[in-house]
Formats: sequence, structure tokens, C-alpha cells
Amino acid sequence: MVNHKLTAILVDDERLARNAMKTLLTEVDEIELAGEADNVADAVSLIEKVNPHVVFLDIQMPGESGFDLIERIPAGVKIIFVTAFDEYALRAFEVNAIDYLMKPVTIARLKSCVARLFEENEQEELPKKKLNGSDRLFILFNTHYLFLKVDSILYISSSGDYSELHLTDGKKGLTNKSMQEWENRLPEGTFCRVHRSTIINMDHVVKIDEWFNNSFRVQLNGVDEPFIMSRRYTLMIKNRFN
Repeated sequence: MVNHKLTAILVDDERLARNAMKTLLTEVDEIELAGEADNVADAVSLIEKVNPHVVFLDIQMPGESGFDLIERIPAGVKIIFVTAFDEYALRAFEVNAIDYLMKPVTIARLKSCVARLFEENEQEELPKKKLNGSDRLFILFNTHYLFLKVDSILYISSSGDYSELHLTDGKKGLTNKSMQEWENRLPEGTFCRVHRSTIINMDHVVKIDEWFNNSFRVQLNGVDEPFIMSRRYTLMIKNRFN
């Protein structure tokens, strides 16, 4: 197990439930509780202030629910639901929750959950293997998670710290992956970075035209505007069609 603590916050509208979880968390050395909130609005403010690694989150609360909070939590923060109701379990895992703890939570169950949390963190720190076109990714796409086939990606464009996927069916959506991560993982024989801010699927290249200052224009099927590509990116694509 990783030898450092993860910062957590607790969100639950019931004071007794929060006190019970706080007592349990004092017995888990790997978690440091940095704050608590009893509603979604206060939880959002607390998350912005604390920037936790993990949120222990109740689902049923007056006003906005735990699921309403999900859309306002940064993508890298882990979610562990803590609830008295089992009917939300499927939806919880659809939003990529790490675990789903049923009240009353036992110390054994909590420690098992935390161990799983650290295992996931360790897996994320390992080098990622190269993807194949037939692989499917479980990925954040705008505000929802979905299974996405790699070869359904037409091109990827940079969007600040994020990236925007443009799919072959015309859909587009923001993801929490950087351009560098995409470049490192996408199959080299299919995807090519033609610009600092653009990666294209070469299976959908229609033509390549010479352009100004030793640059080239790359036209993708279904995309109106061509992409401008420098000469150093061109050789790989030309070799593919020779």
C-alpha cells in the first residue's frame, strides 16, 4: 500500500451519520478527514477550498442529491458513496464511483474500501499500455461516462488542460485526458499528431496538399476545414499510403 495519506471530505445531511463516519475514519490511518458538509452547495465550496483526493458522499439529501454534486466535482476526485439505500448502486457505478458503502458502515468494510482506493491509485500511476483500435475505454465524455471504441475517434483537439474528442458519428465531447496522454497511448499506426493541438485518425485522411512555408493541409473525411500540418509530421502519414 502507498505510504501516504489521502485527503477526504464527508458530505451527509445527517449529523449522527457524519459523526459515525468520522469515528470510523479515525481508525483508518491512510485517510485524513479535511472537512465535512451537510448539503451540496457547501460541499462544492469545501471541495474548491480543500481539493480532496476523495469524497465520502451520501445520496439522499434535502434539495440537491449526491448525484447532483457529481457533476460539480473535478474529474480526478474519487467518489465513495455512503448510503442507507441499495437501489442506487447501479447508477453509482455508472458515474464511476470507487465503492458503495451501506449504512451502518463497519470498520472492516471501510478498510476494504480504502484498500481498493489505494489499489486504483497505484494502477493509475503505472505506465499505461498502448491501445489498439478495437479496445474500449471507459471515459468521461462531457458530463457522463461511456464505453468508447478507440477507432471511433476521428480527431482530438486540445482544450486547455483537457481535450475534446470528435467521433466518426459526428458527436463531440470534452474528456479529462491531456493531449500528451492520448499521444502516448493511441496506436501509432493509426493516430498521428499533426499539430501541438491536434491528433488525427489517419484511417480517415482523404488527401494531403502542399501549403505555404513547407507546411501541408490534411483533409479528413467528414470535416469541412482541413488541418494545417508541418513538414516534420507529414512523413509518417505519407509512408502509410505508399
